[in-house]
Amino acid sequence: MPLPTVVSPFSSSSGTFLSTVTARSSLPPKRNVSPSPSPFSTLSRRDIALLSFFSLSLSAPSSAIDIGISGPKDWLKEQKKKASKYLLAPVDASRQILRSAYLTLTETDAAYTDEDLEKMQQLFISAARDCVPQDRNSFVTLQANTGVEVCTFRLIVKNAASLLGNKDPVKLKAEALLDNLIRSFTSVSGLASETNIQLASDRKKIADAVSDTISDLDKFEQGIRDCLET
Repeated sequence: MPLPTVVSPFSSSSGTFLSTVTARSSLPPKRNVSPSPSPFSTLSRRDIALLSFFSLSLSAPSSAIDIGISGPKDWLKEQKKKASKYLLAPVDASRQILRSAYLTLTETDAAYTDEDLEKMQQLFISAARDCVPQDRNSFVTLQANTGVEVCTFRLIVKNAASLLGNKDPVKLKAEALLDNLIRSFTSVSGLASETNIQLASDRKKIADAVSDTISDLDKFEQGIRDCLET
């Protein structure tokens, strides 16, 4: 799938993402790219907590829905549609991270170091939004072990599908798409932990996995939109 051009965020005010390499004629040149991050590229756990709170605030009274009163349900559906931009903000943020990573991995004139790989691994962890268990930090793992849902994408599914029945085919499809997405993130994370980033063939393997994950992320987003009927 063709990937639109975006500006890599692998630079910061404190220095460029790629570590400085002593200029030698035998080494390929590096390109410094100024960042142009998405407004949603960094979402704190407070932001995610607000999304979770928002999900609860838009949950319909079960008694009203169960007895067939359409008014409250229809109103809640409209509110969910209006809020879809904010609900899907983490999806867009993860997409921007993955696109930037893809562009970096396919940069043919750049030199790479192990430090670059470590930073890229952290970006993959960030893009996965705590949905890959082995990549969670100790605090998030503790939360998950106490029954707290920490996977942002799963929270999004619960929010978007909260007005649908458990066996509704639209909800079931969204959950299946979520499972595929988590598998893709797990694959990217596994490849990044085993690769030699200095080898072009290894970088291509990661880049292909990132491309597949972007595709799965797009499908997941459409599944959420189907739940919201947007």
